[in-house]
Amino acid sequence: MSFLFGKQKTPAERLKEYKRTIDRSMRDLDRERTTLERQEGKIKSDIKKMANAGQMDSARIMAKDLVRTRAQVRKFHKLKGHLQAVSLRLTTMQSNAAMAQAMRGVTKAMSQMNKAMNIPQMQKIMMEFEKQTDQMEMKEEIMGDAIDDAFEQSDEEEEGDALVNQVLDEIGITMGQQLASVPSAQPAAASKAAVGTAQPALEGAAGA
Repeated sequence: MSFLFGKQKTPAERLKEYKRTIDRSMRDLDRERTTLERQEGKIKSDIKKMANAGQMDSARIMAKDLVRTRAQVRKFHKLKGHLQAVSLRLTTMQSNAAMAQAMRGVTKAMSQMNKAMNIPQMQKIMMEFEKQTDQMEMKEEIMGDAIDDAFEQSDEEEEGDALVNQVLDEIGITMGQQLASVPSAQPAAASKAAVGTAQPALEGAAGA
């Protein structure tokens, strides 16, 4: 009839309720046992008083009560042990229920992920990624070769310029020496001689 007055309790909620009931019963047993143990102490004291007073019949009756009280205390201990075992089983069942619930949630999440994963689409993406990576590596290699060629051309130009300057310096020295030895009346002849000297020197340096 619980569905008429509210929602039905889940197994986990019922387990918690059973465990609370058992714990409450154990507390009640402890109170009763404590009362019997106090009563046991009182009976032993009464038996001593009766024995000292010579009332042996009354002492024997009280002794039987003491035996029954001790037996009842032992029963309380035994019953509490059973209740503790049941409580432990309920705790284990509660833990198993929690694990099952957790596994249910994980299974649901895994199912949703598997449904969301499009294997053909992922393969297509990976193939496209590999293609783009190869293209990028190829372009980087081409750019690297172009940069290397540019630096090599620059080095060749610098080396050629240095060689030309060296030849011109040698020519300048030769031309200065020739101009000093030629008379000033023949400037045109000196210029022709200098040019004639410079041309073989330049060709010889280039050949070297």
